[in-house]
Amino acid sequence: MEVCSLFPFVCILDRKFIDDIQKSSSLPLCSPRLLCFVHIQVLSWKPRALYFPNFATAEQCESIISSAKPRLKPSTLALRKGETDETTKGVRTRYLHASEDVTGVLDVIEEKIARATMIPKSHGEAFNILRYEIGQKYDSHYDAFNPSEYGPQKSQRVASFLLYLSDVEVGGDTMFPFENGMSVPENYDFKECIGLKVKPRQGDGLLFYSLFPNGTIDPTSLHGSCPVTRGEKWVATKWIRDQEQSDADE
Repeated sequence: MEVCSLFPFVCILDRKFIDDIQKSSSLPLCSPRLLCFVHIQVLSWKPRALYFPNFATAEQCESIISSAKPRLKPSTLALRKGETDETTKGVRTRYLHASEDVTGVLDVIEEKIARATMIPKSHGEAFNILRYEIGQKYDSHYDAFNPSEYGPQKSQRVASFLLYLSDVEVGGDTMFPFENGMSVPENYDFKECIGLKVKPRQGDGLLFYSLFPNGTIDPTSLHGSCPVTRGEKWVATKWIRDQEQSDADE
Protein backbone atom coordinates (compact mmCIF):
# COMPACT_ATOMS: atom_id res chain seq x y z
CA MET A 1 0.00 0.00 0.00
CA GLU A 2 1.41 3.38 -0.98
CA VAL A 3 -0.09 5.95 1.37
CA CYS A 4 1.25 8.90 -0.66
CA SER A 5 -1.04 8.11 -3.57
CA LEU A 6 -4.06 8.13 -1.29
CA PHE A 7 -3.27 10.91 1.15
CA PRO A 8 -0.78 13.50 -0.14
CA PHE A 9 -0.72 15.33 3.19
CA VAL A 10 1.11 12.40 4.79
CA CYS A 11 3.96 13.02 2.36
CA ILE A 12 3.93 16.82 1.96
CA LEU A 13 4.00 17.28 5.72
CA ASP A 14 7.55 18.57 5.86
CA ARG A 15 9.39 21.50 7.40
CA LYS A 16 9.19 23.72 4.32
CA PHE A 17 5.44 23.21 4.02
CA ILE A 18 4.86 24.13 7.66
CA ASP A 19 7.28 27.07 7.44
CA ASP A 20 5.29 28.43 4.49
CA ILE A 21 2.17 28.39 6.63
CA GLN A 22 3.69 29.78 9.80
CA LYS A 23 6.01 32.48 8.42
CA SER A 24 4.19 34.09 5.50
CA SER A 25 1.52 36.56 6.61
CA SER A 26 0.67 37.28 2.95
CA LEU A 27 -0.64 33.78 2.28
CA PRO A 28 -4.43 33.45 1.94
CA LEU A 29 -6.31 31.86 4.82
CA CYS A 30 -7.77 29.20 2.52
CA SER A 31 -6.42 27.71 -0.69
CA PRO A 32 -6.07 24.25 -2.26
CA ARG A 33 -2.56 24.01 -0.78
CA LEU A 34 -3.12 25.59 2.63
CA LEU A 35 -5.45 24.71 5.47
CA CYS A 36 -8.25 26.97 6.60
CA PHE A 37 -6.52 27.29 9.97
CA VAL A 38 -3.86 29.82 10.86
CA HIS A 39 -2.59 28.08 13.99
CA ILE A 40 -0.63 24.88 13.43
CA GLN A 41 2.15 23.81 15.77
CA VAL A 42 4.60 21.05 14.91
CA LEU A 43 5.17 19.01 18.05
CA SER A 44 7.34 16.28 16.58
CA TRP A 45 8.66 14.84 13.33
CA LYS A 46 9.10 11.37 14.85
CA PRO A 47 6.21 10.66 15.10
CA ARG A 48 4.64 13.24 12.80
CA ALA A 49 2.47 15.13 15.25
CA LEU A 50 0.66 18.46 14.80
CA TYR A 51 -1.20 20.56 17.34
CA PHE A 52 -4.24 22.69 16.50
CA PRO A 53 -5.02 25.27 19.22
CA ASN A 54 -8.67 26.34 19.48
CA PHE A 55 -9.83 23.76 16.96
CA ALA A 56 -13.30 23.68 18.54
CA THR A 57 -15.21 26.09 20.76
CA ALA A 58 -16.02 25.44 24.40
CA GLU A 59 -19.70 25.27 23.45
CA GLN A 60 -19.01 22.59 20.83
CA CYS A 61 -16.98 20.54 23.31
CA GLU A 62 -19.69 20.74 25.98
CA SER A 63 -22.30 19.73 23.40
CA ILE A 64 -20.34 16.60 22.48
CA ILE A 65 -19.93 15.66 26.15
CA SER A 66 -23.67 16.12 26.73
CA SER A 67 -24.46 13.87 23.76
CA ALA A 68 -22.14 11.08 24.89
CA LYS A 69 -22.51 11.18 28.68
CA PRO A 70 -25.84 9.32 29.04
CA ARG A 71 -24.62 6.53 26.76
CA LEU A 72 -21.16 5.80 28.19
CA LYS A 73 -20.12 2.17 28.63
CA PRO A 74 -16.98 0.44 29.94
CA SER A 75 -14.17 0.69 27.41
CA THR A 76 -13.79 -2.23 25.00
CA LEU A 77 -10.90 -0.83 22.96
CA ALA A 78 -8.60 -3.41 21.39
CA LEU A 79 -5.86 -4.71 23.67
CA ARG A 80 -2.37 -5.90 22.83
CA LYS A 81 -1.57 -9.59 23.18
CA GLY A 82 -1.19 -10.53 26.83
CA GLU A 83 -3.16 -7.55 28.15
CA THR A 84 -6.36 -7.70 30.17
CA ASP A 85 -9.12 -5.19 30.62
CA GLU A 86 -7.50 -4.21 33.93
CA THR A 87 -5.39 -1.74 31.93
CA THR A 88 -8.51 0.25 31.03
CA LYS A 89 -10.64 -0.56 34.08
CA GLY A 90 -13.05 2.27 34.85
CA VAL A 91 -12.53 4.17 31.59
CA ARG A 92 -15.87 4.93 29.95
CA THR A 93 -16.40 5.28 26.23
CA ARG A 94 -19.02 5.78 23.53
CA TYR A 95 -18.82 5.49 19.76
CA LEU A 96 -20.83 8.22 18.05
CA HIS A 97 -21.44 8.74 14.35
CA ALA A 98 -21.92 12.34 13.30
CA SER A 99 -25.36 11.32 12.04
CA GLU A 100 -26.38 10.38 15.60
CA ASP A 101 -25.73 13.90 16.92
CA VAL A 102 -28.95 15.88 16.51
CA THR A 103 -27.13 19.14 17.31
CA GLY A 104 -24.97 18.87 14.18
CA VAL A 105 -21.79 19.67 16.13
CA LEU A 106 -20.05 16.38 15.30
CA ASP A 107 -20.76 16.91 11.61
CA VAL A 108 -19.06 20.32 11.76
CA ILE A 109 -16.05 18.86 13.60
CA GLU A 110 -15.84 15.96 11.16
CA GLU A 111 -15.74 18.33 8.20
CA LYS A 112 -13.06 20.39 9.91
CA ILE A 113 -10.93 17.32 10.59
CA ALA A 114 -11.24 16.32 6.92
CA ARG A 115 -9.92 19.73 5.87
CA ALA A 116 -7.13 19.64 8.46
CA THR A 117 -5.92 16.19 7.41
CA MET A 118 -6.74 16.52 3.69
CA ILE A 119 -8.30 13.06 3.99
CA PRO A 120 -11.98 12.62 3.02
CA LYS A 121 -14.30 12.23 5.99
CA SER A 122 -15.58 8.97 4.46
CA HIS A 123 -12.29 7.40 5.60
CA GLY A 124 -12.99 8.14 9.27
CA GLU A 125 -14.36 5.76 11.87
CA ALA A 126 -17.11 6.89 14.22
CA PHE A 127 -15.98 9.29 16.93
CA ASN A 128 -14.77 7.51 20.05
CA ILE A 129 -15.66 9.61 23.10
CA LEU A 130 -13.63 8.73 26.20
CA ARG A 131 -13.95 9.84 29.80
CA TYR A 132 -11.14 9.39 32.32
CA GLU A 133 -11.66 10.02 36.03
CA ILE A 134 -9.04 10.31 38.77
CA GLY A 135 -6.47 7.51 38.58
CA GLN A 136 -7.57 6.33 35.15
CA LYS A 137 -5.16 6.10 32.24
CA TYR A 138 -4.43 4.24 29.02
CA ASP A 139 -1.18 2.33 28.71
CA SER A 140 1.03 2.82 25.64
CA HIS A 141 -0.34 1.25 22.47
CA TYR A 142 -0.50 1.63 18.69
CA ASP A 143 -3.65 2.74 16.91
CA ALA A 144 -2.61 0.85 13.76
CA PHE A 145 -3.03 -2.92 13.83
CA ASN A 146 0.05 -5.04 13.24
CA PRO A 147 -1.02 -7.95 10.99
CA SER A 148 1.45 -10.25 12.74
CA GLU A 149 -0.53 -9.76 15.97
CA TYR A 150 -4.07 -9.09 14.77
CA GLY A 151 -4.14 -10.94 11.46
CA PRO A 152 -4.89 -9.54 7.99
CA GLN A 153 -6.69 -6.19 8.02
CA LYS A 154 -9.30 -5.06 5.49
CA SER A 155 -8.00 -1.53 6.01
CA GLN A 156 -5.46 0.20 8.22
CA ARG A 157 -5.49 3.26 10.45
CA VAL A 158 -3.36 5.97 8.86
CA ALA A 159 -3.78 8.75 11.42
CA SER A 160 -5.54 9.74 14.62
CA PHE A 161 -7.11 13.08 15.50
CA LEU A 162 -7.73 13.76 19.18
CA LEU A 163 -10.05 16.60 20.16
CA TYR A 164 -9.71 17.50 23.82
CA LEU A 165 -13.20 18.17 25.16
CA SER A 166 -12.13 19.35 28.61
CA ASP A 167 -9.24 20.83 30.53
CA VAL A 168 -7.59 18.54 33.08
CA GLU A 169 -6.37 20.09 36.31
CA VAL A 170 -3.46 17.69 36.78
CA GLY A 171 -2.36 14.71 34.68
CA GLY A 172 -4.09 13.12 31.72
CA ASP A 173 -1.37 14.08 29.22
CA THR A 174 -1.17 12.25 25.90
CA MET A 175 2.36 10.90 25.73
CA PHE A 176 4.67 9.49 23.08
CA PRO A 177 7.49 7.62 24.85
CA PHE A 178 9.64 7.08 21.76
CA GLU A 179 9.67 10.55 20.22
CA ASN A 180 12.69 11.34 18.01
CA GLY A 181 13.19 7.77 16.90
CA MET A 182 14.07 6.10 20.17
CA SER A 183 14.00 2.33 19.74
CA VAL A 184 11.44 0.28 21.64
CA PRO A 185 13.25 -2.04 24.06
CA GLU A 186 11.77 -5.49 24.61
CA ASN A 187 11.50 -4.84 28.35
CA TYR A 188 9.71 -1.48 28.00
CA ASP A 189 7.05 -0.96 30.68
CA PHE A 190 3.94 0.14 28.78
CA LYS A 191 2.60 1.73 31.97
CA GLU A 192 5.35 4.39 32.01
CA CYS A 193 4.40 8.01 31.36
CA ILE A 194 7.48 9.41 29.61
CA GLY A 195 8.62 11.17 26.44
CA LEU A 196 6.70 13.86 24.55
CA LYS A 197 3.65 14.91 26.57
CA VAL A 198 0.65 16.90 25.34
CA LYS A 199 -1.49 18.52 28.02
CA PRO A 200 -5.25 18.38 27.36
CA ARG A 201 -6.78 21.81 26.79
CA GLN A 202 -10.44 22.15 25.94
CA GLY A 203 -11.00 22.73 22.24
CA ASP A 204 -7.45 21.93 21.11
CA GLY A 205 -6.69 19.17 18.61
CA LEU A 206 -3.81 16.73 18.20
CA LEU A 207 -3.10 14.97 14.90
CA PHE A 208 -0.51 12.22 14.57
CA TYR A 209 0.25 9.63 11.93
CA SER A 210 0.53 5.91 12.68
CA LEU A 211 2.00 4.92 9.31
CA PHE A 212 5.02 5.86 7.27
CA PRO A 213 4.35 6.96 3.66
CA ASN A 214 5.10 3.39 2.52
CA GLY A 215 2.25 2.07 4.67
CA THR A 216 4.31 0.43 7.41
CA ILE A 217 3.70 1.22 11.08
CA ASP A 218 5.76 4.05 12.57
CA PRO A 219 7.18 2.62 15.84
CA THR A 220 7.40 6.13 17.31
CA SER A 221 3.60 6.48 17.08
CA LEU A 222 3.33 4.42 20.25
CA HIS A 223 1.29 6.54 22.67
CA GLY A 224 -0.82 6.46 25.79
CA SER A 225 -2.72 8.57 28.30
CA CYS A 226 -1.04 9.46 31.59
CA PRO A 227 -3.14 9.01 34.75
CA VAL A 228 -5.56 11.78 35.67
CA THR A 229 -4.57 12.89 39.17
CA ARG A 230 -6.97 15.80 39.58
CA GLY A 231 -10.12 16.59 37.64
CA GLU A 232 -11.67 14.71 34.73
CA LYS A 233 -10.58 14.15 31.12
CA TRP A 234 -12.85 14.01 28.08
CA VAL A 235 -11.51 13.38 24.59
CA ALA A 236 -13.04 12.62 21.18
CA THR A 237 -10.88 10.48 18.91
CA LYS A 238 -11.32 10.16 15.16
CA TRP A 239 -9.38 7.26 13.66
CA ILE A 240 -8.71 7.72 9.95
CA ARG A 241 -8.18 4.75 7.64
CA ASP A 242 -6.69 4.10 4.22
CA GLN A 243 -10.06 3.07 2.78
CA GLU A 244 -13.60 4.40 2.92
CA GLN A 245 -15.57 3.19 5.91
CA SER A 246 -19.14 1.97 6.20
CA ASP A 247 -21.15 1.36 9.36
CA ALA A 248 -20.40 -2.34 8.97
CA ASP A 249 -16.66 -1.67 9.12
CA GLU A 250 -16.76 0.12 12.47
